[in-house]
Amino acid sequence: MSQHVLNAGVRAVSTKGDVKALRRQGKIPAVMYNRHGKIVHLTLDTAEFAKATKGVSESTIVKLEVGADSYQCMIKDRQLNWLRGTIEHVDFFEVESGVAIRAKVSIHLIGTPVGVREGGVLENPVHEIEVECLPNDMPEKFEIDVSGLQANHSVHVRDINHAPAVKILSSLDQVVALVKFARTEAEPVAAETAEAPEAEAAAAPAAAPAADK
Repeated sequence: MSQHVLNAGVRAVSTKGDVKALRRQGKIPAVMYNRHGKIVHLTLDTAEFAKATKGVSESTIVKLEVGADSYQCMIKDRQLNWLRGTIEHVDFFEVESGVAIRAKVSIHLIGTPVGVREGGVLENPVHEIEVECLPNDMPEKFEIDVSGLQANHSVHVRDINHAPAVKILSSLDQVVALVKFARTEAEPVAAETAEAPEAEAAAAPAAAPAADK
């Protein structure tokens, strides 16, 4: 798989007015930081960023080119303007060769479970898990084939296949996929149960009157 490449320019620490002006020019303000506390202020082209990062998740290593220098980075945060549907700011974390990193890796379910074909409903309560490994070993995603999953069966984090170099930090008991049957008959059963005491009361013989003393 080819690596995602992004171009960025260096900018000085700016005021809110300068940042707004950048956005009007089709730019995104950004920062790159590392584990030593170094911070570099950057600018990105909005259109290029959207195109180059399509399908990129937090665990994806991207090549960030800043002038004559290049860095291996992860996109740790994207601040969104939900009303306008635009990206307001981006945070990059520089990774170092030979130094373990942590990231959340997305889970993708593949196939239609046997239980769903029999009338069940597939649920996916966990969409990502946290892992730790060296940058070169970081998976972009975990693909899980659920085709053989039957009704009332589930897949847990411990069932995910991964390279020995990847350490899973999330709880191994978390359920990532399960098939349930819809409880369509729950209400009629409840109604019959509620009516049962009334029916029994009507069928019971009347108690004999107490004898006069």
